[in-house]
Amino acid sequence: MPAEPLVSPDIVSSIFYGAAVSDTLVLLVAEMVGGTARITWCNEGATQLLGYGLEDLRTLPVSALVPTLRGGEVKLLLRRERSARMNLPVRTASGALVEVVVLCTPSPSGRMWTLRLVPATNDSERALRATADAHERRFATLTERSPVPTLLSEQGMRLAHVNDAFCSLVGLQAEQLLGTGWMATVHPEDLDGVIEQVVAVLGGGDGEATARLVREDGTERTTVIRFAHLFTPGVGAGFVGTIEDITDRLAFEARLAHQANHDPLTGLPNRTLLAEHVAGRFTPGGSGLACLFLDLDNFKVVNDSLGHAAGDELLVEIADRLRSTVRPGDLVARFGGDEFVVVCEGVEEADAVTVAERIGAALAEPVRLGGVDVRPHASVGVTVQTDEHTAAEELIRDCDIAMYQAKAGGKGRITVLDQQARAEARDKLRLVAELRTAIERRDITLLYQPIFSTADRSSVAVESLARWEHAERGAISPATFVALAEESGLIGPLGLLVLDETCRQLAEWDAELGAAAPQRANVNVSALQLDGNLHPQVVAALARHRLHPSRLSIEITESALMKDPASARAVLTQLRDLGVQLAIDDFGTGYSSLAHLRHLPVDCLKVDRSFVAELGQGHTEIASAVIALAENLGLTTVAEGVETAEQAEQLAALGAGFLQGFSLAQPMTGERTAAWFAARAR
Repeated sequence: MPAEPLVSPDIVSSIFYGAAVSDTLVLLVAEMVGGTARITWCNEGATQLLGYGLEDLRTLPVSALVPTLRGGEVKLLLRRERSARMNLPVRTASGALVEVVVLCTPSPSGRMWTLRLVPATNDSERALRATADAHERRFATLTERSPVPTLLSEQGMRLAHVNDAFCSLVGLQAEQLLGTGWMATVHPEDLDGVIEQVVAVLGGGDGEATARLVREDGTERTTVIRFAHLFTPGVGAGFVGTIEDITDRLAFEARLAHQANHDPLTGLPNRTLLAEHVAGRFTPGGSGLACLFLDLDNFKVVNDSLGHAAGDELLVEIADRLRSTVRPGDLVARFGGDEFVVVCEGVEEADAVTVAERIGAALAEPVRLGGVDVRPHASVGVTVQTDEHTAAEELIRDCDIAMYQAKAGGKGRITVLDQQARAEARDKLRLVAELRTAIERRDITLLYQPIFSTADRSSVAVESLARWEHAERGAISPATFVALAEESGLIGPLGLLVLDETCRQLAEWDAELGAAAPQRANVNVSALQLDGNLHPQVVAALARHRLHPSRLSIEITESALMKDPASARAVLTQLRDLGVQLAIDDFGTGYSSLAHLRHLPVDCLKVDRSFVAELGQGHTEIASAVIALAENLGLTTVAEGVETAEQAEQLAALGAGFLQGFSLAQPMTGERTAAWFAARAR
C-alpha cells in the first residue's frame, strides 16, 4: 500500500492559499527562462510592496529586482544546493529602493527558487540584519566557492553551515544537512568513529576520521574528515570540518597494487604474489601443500608461425582454462613466459596428480588461432611438501625441477619430483653459486700451454686454459664448469675474466722477458659471447694492458660458428679488422658448411685431438684432409693433443704448421711459463 502523505492535501492547499493572498507575507518564485533568472510567480504581498502589476512582475528579471548585485553575484543568491539570506535593497516599480532581508530557498529539483522579502522596519533591526548578513557573506567568501567540502558547527554536533562543495559531494541540499542532518550521510558502520572524534574535538584540539559518506543515490565515497576546534563567545564550543574525498586515490592505489602483483596479460597473480601465497601457507614440517609447475610444449612454434598476438591469445585462453579447472581456493599464477604454477592445499601426492591430469585434459582441447586449430599440451612437474622442505621457496623450486624432468621424459608428461634428481639439481644450484663467487673473487686461474712450429720446434704462442680448484670438491673439469657457466648466464663474466687475465699476463711477461716473452696468446670464446659486445670487450682489454691486437688470437668452436654463420661473420670481421687473429677450434667435429667456412674471416684451423689420436692406428685420412683443406683456403693449422714424438713427425709430414700437446709441453702457471720461455731463450 502507498504510504500516507505526511501532510494532507487540504492543509497544503490551505497554507498555499493563505500565502498567496497575504498582504503581509511577500513571496516570489524565480525560474531560469532562456538562460536568465526571471520572476514567474508572486503573491499579493509582493505586488503591494513592489508596486508592480501582476503581469509585469511575472516576467521581471531577478537582476532588475536586486540592482546592487552585479553579474555573478546573483548566483550567490540563487544557489541550487542551499538557501541564501541577504540584506539587500530591492527596486520597486517607481524606481525607489526598499531595504529588505531576502530569504531565497531552492526547490528540491534545483530548477526554481522561492524568494521571501522581509522589510527592515528600523535602524536597529537593519544593523542586526546587516551584521548577520556580513557573517553570512564572510562564510560564503571563505568557503562557499572553495572546492574543499566544509562543515561549520558553532555549538556541539549541530551544523550551522555547510558549503556547496559538501552539498555536491553527498548530493543533498543544505537544508537537509543543517542541524544533525549531516550525520545521516555518514555510513552507519563509520558513524561511531566520527562522533568519537567530534566529541574529542569539542573538548579542545583537533581530530581526524576516515569515513564513508553515503550519497543520495546510494553510492559511497570514502573520505578523510579533519576536525578543528572552534569556540564562539556566548555560544560555546563547535568545530570546523574539512573533507578530503580519497575514493579515487584509493582506487588508483588498489589498481597499482593489483598491477604490481598480477600479470597484465592474463590477469593472474604473478611470481611475487605466488611467493607470498606459498609463504603464507607454508609451515616447516607440515604437509598437504602442493605445487604444480606447467610449461607449455612447443609454444615457440605458435609464436614463430602465427605471430606473438596469437601467442598472447593462447596464453589468455590457457589462463582461463586453468581458472575453470582447478578447485575453489587453489591459486593459479603465471610464473613467466609460457610457465604457470598451481598451488593446492590439503592434498596428497595422488590428489595433486589427479589435478594435474584434469588440467592436462582441459588444456588439450583445441583452440582456434589464426584460422588454425591448436591443441596445447604442457609438461607438468608435481611436488608435495615433505619434511625435507624447510622454506616455501624450496617447494616452488622443486616443482620447477620436476617440470624439467617431465620435459626430459618426452614432453606432455606429468612427473612427480624424483628425489635423486632433486638432490642433483640442488647440488648444481650450489655449484652455480660457488662458481659465481669464484669468478667475482678471481679464484678461476689460468694455465698456459705452449704452441710449437713444426718447422723448427720453436714456441710461437700459448693457449690460455681456465682452471677451477674448488676448496672442497678439488679440481673441477673445465667441461663441467664452462657448461655450467653457459647454462647459468655466467659465461660472460667468466669469458671477461679469462680475456683480461690473459692480456695482463702477456704484459707482465713482456716486462719480465722482453723479446723472449710469448708473442701471442690464444683465448677460447663461447658461442654465447659471440655477439656485438665481444669486439668492444677485446678493445678494452688490449687498451687496458697496452697490447697490440696481433698479440691475441680468439679461438671459437666450429659448432658455435655454425649456429648463426651470418652473425658470426659480422663479429669475426670486426675482430679481424682490429688486427686480432682468429682460429676455429675442434675443427672437423661439427657439421660446418664449406661454403660458409670459405667466407669466414679466420686465420687458422685447429685439428681436433680425436683425429690426432687416430694417427697411432694408422688412420691419417681426416687429419690429412683437414690440413689439406686449410692449405687450399690459405689457412694455417694447429694440431691439438700431440702425445707422442711419432704423432708430431706424422703431422709435420702431413703439412701441419703448428703442434700442441702434452708430449711437447704441459699447461703451466704464468710464473712457470715465464721461467720456461726464459730457459728456452738461453
